[in-house]
Amino acid sequence: MPDQTDAVVDSFYKVVMARHPFGIPDLDVFGPYLSKKLLHEFGLTKACFENWRRENPDPKLKPPVSLGDYALLSGGNKDMDPQTFRIDRTESLEDGAYRVDVKLISEDSSNRLTWYVGAVVVRENGRPVVDDILYLKGPNRDIDFRLTDLLKLGCKESG
Repeated sequence: MPDQTDAVVDSFYKVVMARHPFGIPDLDVFGPYLSKKLLHEFGLTKACFENWRRENPDPKLKPPVSLGDYALLSGGNKDMDPQTFRIDRTESLEDGAYRVDVKLISEDSSNRLTWYVGAVVVRENGRPVVDDILYLKGPNRDIDFRLTDLLKLGCKESG
């Protein structure tokens, strides 16, 4: 499955590069690439923020955790919006999932930023799908945070 895994991650990040999603992404666009578990987490988080907004209708108020400031699928913020990517390595995990490390690059005339994310890919309904995104620390690539942890934190802080 490594070839299929790399192919789905490659297709997924081509869409990320084209759409530059911040906050909760358009699930009509990204949903086909995501696992049921990750779609569920996005749905819960979206419901939490909608509930918070109903309870705090003042548009000047920002939620305690503003996910709209983050490119959740690429691990960036407004200063780290990648234009290109490269699959760096793929490894099999003990649970049958795969981790695909992706190098992301944001570049303008005065600055070049590079960072890594790890897409965790599982098989669901006979096809590979992204089950989580790991925000990786640096060259040694230890896991700094998981997308699913960030979604739960946003829900906890807003709900």
